[in-house]
Amino acid sequence: MNVNLDDMLSYNQRFVEKKDYEPYRTNNIPNKRTVIFTCMDTRLVELLPKALNIQNGDVKMVKNAGAILRDPFDSIMKSILVAIYELQAEQVIVIGHHDCGMSHMKTEAFKQGMKHRGISAETLQTIDHAGIDLDREFAGFHSVEESVEESVSVIKNHPLIPDDVGVHGLTIDPETGKIDLVTKGQ
Repeated sequence: MNVNLDDMLSYNQRFVEKKDYEPYRTNNIPNKRTVIFTCMDTRLVELLPKALNIQNGDVKMVKNAGAILRDPFDSIMKSILVAIYELQAEQVIVIGHHDCGMSHMKTEAFKQGMKHRGISAETLQTIDHAGIDLDREFAGFHSVEESVEESVSVIKNHPLIPDDVGVHGLTIDPETGKIDLVTKGQ
C-alpha cells in the first residue's frame, strides 16, 4: 500500500486536532538511560520495542542500514555521544537482526541500481576520484553476530566513551522477536 504525503499530512492534522498525541508526551531524557543502535528494518519498528518492553520515552533509538558502525566519527557515533553526555544515557545496546538486507548486500548490483535510476557513470567516477569507496561504504556482512561485535567494539573503544558506560550487543529474530546475547559489557 502506497500512502502519499498528502494523506499523511491530512492524518496528522486530525491527530493533532483530536489531541491523540497526549499518551505519548514525555521529555527528552530516556527513562531507561539507554541508547539503542539498531537497523532501520521495517519489521523492527514495533517488534523491537515490544520484545524489550520499551515504551515511548524509555530509550534513545538510533538507526541505520544493518546497525553497522565502522567509522568512529560518523553521525551514528555523534548521536550516541550526545545521548551519553547531554541526555544521561548510561548504556549503549547494539541490536542487529537475522535476515538483514545488509547480510547479502552486493555493491556491484547496488551501483547498477543507481545507474538504472539515473545516476550517471560519470557521477560514480567523480565520487570514486573524491576518495569515497562505495564498495566499502555499502559493504554488508556475512554474520550478524560478527557485525554486532564490530559495532560494539567501535563504540566501546571510542576515546570519548567513558569507562562507566556499558556497551552490549544483541541480535533479534525479526519473525519471533527472540533476543540473543552476543556480548555483555560491564
